[in-house]
Formats: sequence, C-alpha cells, structure tokens
Amino acid sequence: MRHGNRRGRLGRATDQRTAMLRSIVMALLTYGKIKVTQARAKEARRLAESVIELAKKGDLHSRRKAVSMVSNEGAVKKIFVEAPKRFMDKKGGYTRITLINRRVGDAAQLVMLELI
Repeated sequence: MRHGNRRGRLGRATDQRTAMLRSIVMALLTYGKIKVTQARAKEARRLAESVIELAKKGDLHSRRKAVSMVSNEGAVKKIFVEAPKRFMDKKGGYTRITLINRRVGDAAQLVMLELI
C-alpha cells in the first residue's frame, strides 16, 4: 500500500513545480546556500541529494543524468569537481535546513537550505 506516500505538490502544476525545484537546486549547487520556504526546501532537498549521489559516482552516465535533472552544465561541473572531495565519506545527509524567521507578507516559514 502507498498510504502517506504523496509528494508535496506546492500548489503548482507538474511542469511548473519541476522547473521551480530545478532552479532551487541549481542555485543551491552554485552558491552553496539559499533562503527559501520550508516546504520548498524539503522537496528540493530530495533532488539535490540525488544529484550529489550522482556526482559521487562521477562517470559519464551520472553526469548526463545530473544535467538532465538540473539543466545547468556550470552547476553540474562545479558539483562533480567538489562533491567527491567533500562528501565521499558520507552516505547521505548532504544538506542542512535551518529555520530563519517568518516572511512578513504571508507568515510563511523561511529556512536556510545549505550544503554541509
């Protein structure tokens, strides 16, 4: 059974949601940390950690899969150079979510999503 196994929809259609998550992960891999809402950070963390796992493998197939997931070759090059050195001894948990404050307009919980 698949009870309670639904992903976050984030109030978007599928194509809009995937584009938003790809841009969040691209910014995370480029800058190392970003400020987003908590719901978006939890969904983007899944994609970011799978890209880092691909970078740890380091072969051509993994690089092509990562480019198809993130669609920015600059970010993929950076993470493929950086990830084997930083994360080779870790088996998961490459990102950290830290609560910051609430946004003034709609009181959404903001977090800092960063690479460890």
